[in-house]
Amino acid sequence: MKFSDGYWMMRDGVRAVHPVEVLDCTASTAPGGASLVVHAPVQRVRHRGDLLKGPLVTFECTAPMPDVIGVTITHFAGEEPRGPAFALATDPPADAAAHVAEDAAALTSGALTVRFGRGDAWAVDFLAGGRRLTGTRPKATAIIDTDGGRHYVREQLDLGADHFVYGLGERFGPLVKNGQSVDVWNADGGTASEQAYKNVPFFLTNAGYGVFVDHPGRVSFEVASEAVARAQFSVEGQSMRYFLIYGPTPKEILRKYTALTGRPARVPDWSFGLWLSTSFTTSYDEETVSSFVDGMAERDLPLSVFHFDCFWMREFQWCDFEWDPRVFPDPPGMLRRLKERGLRISVWINPYIAQRSPLFAEAKARGYLLKRPNGDVWQWDLWQPGLAVVDFTDPEAREWYAAKLEALMELGVDCFKTDFGERIPTDVVYFDGSDPERAHNYYAYLYNQTVFELLRKRRGEGEAVVFARSATVGGQRFPVHWGGDSESTFEAMGESLRGGLSLGMSGFGYWSHDIGGFEGTPDPGLFKRWIAFGLLSSHSRLHGSHSYRVPWLFDEESVHVLRHFTRLKMRLMPYLARAARQAYEEGLPIMRAMVLNFPDDPACTHLERQYMLGDDLLVAPVFTAGDEVAYYVPDGVWTHYLTGERVHGGRWVRERHAFDSLPLLVRPGAVIPEGAVQDRPDYDHADGVTLRVYEPRDRGTVTTGIGTASFTTSRDGAVITAAGTGRWNLLLVNVDPAAVTVAGGTLAEHGQGTLIRATGREVVVNMEGGSR
Repeated sequence: MKFSDGYWMMRDGVRAVHPVEVLDCTASTAPGGASLVVHAPVQRVRHRGDLLKGPLVTFECTAPMPDVIGVTITHFAGEEPRGPAFALATDPPADAAAHVAEDAAALTSGALTVRFGRGDAWAVDFLAGGRRLTGTRPKATAIIDTDGGRHYVREQLDLGADHFVYGLGERFGPLVKNGQSVDVWNADGGTASEQAYKNVPFFLTNAGYGVFVDHPGRVSFEVASEAVARAQFSVEGQSMRYFLIYGPTPKEILRKYTALTGRPARVPDWSFGLWLSTSFTTSYDEETVSSFVDGMAERDLPLSVFHFDCFWMREFQWCDFEWDPRVFPDPPGMLRRLKERGLRISVWINPYIAQRSPLFAEAKARGYLLKRPNGDVWQWDLWQPGLAVVDFTDPEAREWYAAKLEALMELGVDCFKTDFGERIPTDVVYFDGSDPERAHNYYAYLYNQTVFELLRKRRGEGEAVVFARSATVGGQRFPVHWGGDSESTFEAMGESLRGGLSLGMSGFGYWSHDIGGFEGTPDPGLFKRWIAFGLLSSHSRLHGSHSYRVPWLFDEESVHVLRHFTRLKMRLMPYLARAARQAYEEGLPIMRAMVLNFPDDPACTHLERQYMLGDDLLVAPVFTAGDEVAYYVPDGVWTHYLTGERVHGGRWVRERHAFDSLPLLVRPGAVIPEGAVQDRPDYDHADGVTLRVYEPRDRGTVTTGIGTASFTTSRDGAVITAAGTGRWNLLLVNVDPAAVTVAGGTLAEHGQGTLIRATGREVVVNMEGGSR
């Protein structure tokens, strides 16, 4: 939200006051944590008469965990607390300290300090690592009133000329948020607008810090837009709390943010396989479904999950959670037959109950639906006639809803696509008294939490997975999330990637999208390019709106391309499982914007058409039906995973790639574990694994964890030593097998270098003269 009229004036009907000096401050270092309270008037105190005037702005600073400082800015403190509130895992550091001196008051948490200057000019500085990260200057902090009777709290933090902002949820515009106005307000707006399904009031920067605004409702961000050298955020009300999180690296910022707000859960290996959908409005029954599954098997296309979209239920009755008997006369038998083929089953649901659903009267009678202030059930005709919304703040409503899903699980359903949850009304009354504005975004958290916790209860830890569209802060705990309704165009493919990378910079570890786009039917060229992108994403799903997504309906080459990249992903499961572990243990996304892995490379700052898959694989999707692609390679000698060709980095590269190829580069010094199975994702990843070694660093050691197994690879001059257990292989990429000697293994043919089948725990290779 913009309040000013240019640099000098406020907009008509808007009045702002700003703290101008520190009146007094109190420091406390109690057993529960250190705190600092600063009172700041909005006019100079020259004499006692000035002490009779307001407003007086209160700043309360706390240390909720090391390297994190919370700042609460308050005008009137008499507001009643209103829910909901984000669940935060605080752990105040024992050594946090606050102190007040003649020239400044400060609070320190770990390596981070907030300092309020007590001089003539208003100044708040956040300091770490011997430098100023950011802070405020005169007129940055504001208490704002409008002629309409609204009240806002606004903060502006300085942005350096080379400081860039990322995150704020799954946003489909430019990855760098500088110059953008962003309202954190969940909406069903597709992937081609400024609206977003997953809004997160958190951003991180390349300047060593991130900011999380602890408000579950609407938060307005003006990022180098209203004030071009500042990151601005505001909320309506009398107070606002934000946390400044010190990294210093982007990865460390994410680790600390997700330690505060929640880490993604571990998801089952089978979820990383290919998902195939009926699609949305297409006509389907068991015969159609079986024809798809048969067609995949006949063409040797690995398939892990089959998904039934909306019309598994009868029209106008979404949701009643009953299979349409006209189309599916034998649901238990059908699901059993599909599961006998090794498939997992997903079904579509949403949190709405249409008036024609038998569950509407049941939920209405029990008070499980959102109500208008006059007590009527809130309803409208958008999406489903007479639609009502389940009130997930009511524990009984949650149990009732979960029980309907549990009955489906008894039939053989393994997981749920938790669609919708964005268009939540604000003219309603919640069971627990939640404020409707604060609950609008938070509704997605309660909805997905309800479904995910049921799955976890029934399936066990690490076996629960949803396919969710809506989210907010903390929603990363309930994966997986997908990118919503994209068009079937190359432009939408680019939008989708930007959205996924932005979501990854917001604390979400896993992400997917509809291969080929959702709206419309992709032409074969687009479909094949999107397949490569989709199978080199965290999770991979074939899904559309009014057309099927089975590859043979496009062309035979699409079948080949899908087989090629699905098998590749299955072989990469040992590597992807390791990246997934970083997601649920550290809060790092599997798909990463380049700046996350290379924060010190200025060329990576704005890159949004390529990404890192985990630590060591660079992926550059081809955004054209033609064969030419340009991408940036950081410093070092990188290697094409598919061909073994070397690429010297520190520059832009332009290449040509057929549909069954794309730039997939390995970082120098990496060891990529490749599995021995290519027809399913859930197998013993360590059994028969091949350790692919790329440009090993002299006197360097790489440890590769695969499940409970551990492998090491080290180099000392011309000698490489690798150690492991069980059946395993070693591939030295671009090392000539004719010029090496091997102990502890036998040589085998491989087109990319020296392949050694280990015969024991250790393999020693002398590479003297062996590099190609």
